Amino acid sequence: MALAQELYDTPACRLDSFVAQWLQPRREWKEEVMGAVRTVEKFLREEHFQGDGLDQEVRVLKVLKVGSFGNGTVLRNAAEVELVVFLSCFCSFQEEARYHQAVLRLIRKKLWRCQDLLALGLEDMWVARGVPDALVFTLQTKGIVGLITITIVPAYKALGPLASNLQPPPDVYVSLIKAHGYPGNFSPSFSELQRNFVKHRPTKLKSLLRLVKHWYLQRARDIQVTVEQCGYLDLILWVDPYEPIKKIKKKIQQNRGYSGLQRLSFQEPSGQRQLLSSHCSLAYYGIFSNIRIYLLETFSPEIQVFVKNPDGGSDAYAINPSNCILSLKEQIEDNFGLPRKQQQLEFQGQVLQDWLDFVGYGIQDSDTLFLSKKRAREAPFPPS
Repeated sequence: MALAQELYDTPACRLDSFVAQWLQPRREWKEEVMGAVRTVEKFLREEHFQGDGLDQEVRVLKVLKVGSFGNGTVLRNAAEVELVVFLSCFCSFQEEARYHQAVLRLIRKKLWRCQDLLALGLEDMWVARGVPDALVFTLQTKGIVGLITITIVPAYKALGPLASNLQPPPDVYVSLIKAHGYPGNFSPSFSELQRNFVKHRPTKLKSLLRLVKHWYLQRARDIQVTVEQCGYLDLILWVDPYEPIKKIKKKIQQNRGYSGLQRLSFQEPSGQRQLLSSHCSLAYYGIFSNIRIYLLETFSPEIQVFVKNPDGGSDAYAINPSNCILSLKEQIEDNFGLPRKQQQLEFQGQVLQDWLDFVGYGIQDSDTLFLSKKRAREAPFPPS
């Protein structure tokens, strides 16, 4: 949340500094990730694959780092590396389609026997169904990175030797069309073009791509919202921080079946409790990560008031404006545990008297009252 707000408050002239400070990976972190990746690349280059329906020995022609790690736009702490593996058994797009699954099975079988990778904590290996299918596994380093996710995609080396500034010959695209593959299925064969397109661009462009990725991750990732309500178990929801809060209220209503008016509020550490407006979003309040919000259900003519406690926390209460202040103190005693006779409530610097009502003090919906503990009165005469 703080990082998102930091970006929004950064003027254009200082965006390069923001990228360097917050988004670019630290050298030690990147070296640790690349050390693990080099172990995987060494295994792939030195291992020969055979069997499982393949009538020839399969060699790795080239291992290519693609995606963010390949083109130099990786975000800090994004330990996900994709490797495209060009194999000798693929002499055409059609052969790649025919042997793709067999190659995945062979690589998977061999990986479990690699002692160097087992020493790196090789675990959780699976075939990810996609376009195309890929082999995914995790490595657990002992340094600052922790868990690294590696994705291996076998591919046909359709481009051959290719200089970074040259375009492939037209017959490559002719053979691609004749292969009649599913859209995107053979895209790894062209990953070198995709990587080089960004890799050799100026740093300014890479910084812009990092900013766009950072914004997209903040924008696209659902966050966990824990809804607290007095007398009920917490309700866990996954929501898009950019959707209107009225949609969150609808989800709560579907789960709990409320008929009253829902009042949602949240409080940041050392901050005031804020009412969440139905027409705004969590992003509007700078909320982009998991958060706990408080739910109060009110029925007309009730309103909601916030009471800031002596410990800095804040709670929401439903009150009838025509009732006396003592009625709120009774709720506070039940919720906070402080006896009503020891409570002192203040609003706009004025101490509230138990027998007066809220209307008389001009207290309106979502106003904040301040709670303190009364000082013990001194005895009129010292004890004998």
